[in-house]
Amino acid sequence: MKAHTLTLACMAAALLVCGCGEREGSPSTTRLSYSVFFPPNHVHAILADEWAKEVMRRSDGAVNIDVFTAGMLTKADQCYQGVVSGTSDIGMSCLAYTPGRFPVLEGLDLPLGYPDGVAATRAANAMLAKYGPALREIADVEMLYLHAHGPGVLASRKPVHSLADMGGLKIRATGLSLQIAQALGGAPIAMGQPDAYDALQRGVVAATLCPVETLKGWKQGEVVSFVTESGAIGYTTAMFVAFNKQRWESLPENIRAIIREVSAEFVEKHAAAWNAADEEGAAYVKGLGIETYRLSDEENALWAQKVAPILDDYVSRTEKLGLPGRAFLSDLQALLATAR
Repeated sequence: MKAHTLTLACMAAALLVCGCGEREGSPSTTRLSYSVFFPPNHVHAILADEWAKEVMRRSDGAVNIDVFTAGMLTKADQCYQGVVSGTSDIGMSCLAYTPGRFPVLEGLDLPLGYPDGVAATRAANAMLAKYGPALREIADVEMLYLHAHGPGVLASRKPVHSLADMGGLKIRATGLSLQIAQALGGAPIAMGQPDAYDALQRGVVAATLCPVETLKGWKQGEVVSFVTESGAIGYTTAMFVAFNKQRWESLPENIRAIIREVSAEFVEKHAAAWNAADEEGAAYVKGLGIETYRLSDEENALWAQKVAPILDDYVSRTEKLGLPGRAFLSDLQALLATAR
């Protein structure tokens, strides 16, 4: 295993030395690097590899893409900047891991009661298609597509059945979920998924806001004992697949068309994978004997009331910047209303 990791690390170093995207083999072959923050056995890392292979197949081998998982090429919170700078040609990570960089698109992560990963992923891409072309916040890359997980839950080391149980609870969160944790009375600690297992195990945090699939996909079910579901404030975390702008523009139009075509198809693959992963995560949690508690209607309404100012703050902040936050939120809420 160590030898395999060393080999991959050497490959990554070689790509950086030679320059990402250098042509290798025949003059018609382009080699690209793809940085993914998910661990290699995670379904979305597997899909990233399948995406790369499909691009290679449809391009008749004209494009070869090396996929580096588990943050090997760039860490989760450095992935987007790594794409911008050319450390990797392509990258997949969370918008929320670079807070403040995406003032409009971070609206996707608001606690709007997302019903599932399919609805979240479809809504994210619909909003990207409508607003993305005019957004300066993503003008420094070619944004291929987004995908987003099903409704976030609270996984904890102690039972949480009401707002009273949230008081002072140290909660791992990221992006807008930090605001959710704070609005509910918790003590949020900013942290990405790769660090959450160890933090929960050592008691650095007592809970985490996450999709239920995380409890299996990142093995965090091993270090929590309870799950609390609040459908009214079900949030998501939108994840990007972005391409270095200069590298993208250097590709022939027929290759760009192939990449766009494959990416459009993989939106639905990621969406379905999020739903399947949530189902597997729920079964995994049940198998571990972890208690899952669904808030009462009264408690759900109370939690929704507590997080409502987060939506108002989003609109206020974007409008002060002259950005279309109010319209973005209104359109997003309308999309989700039809998805429920």
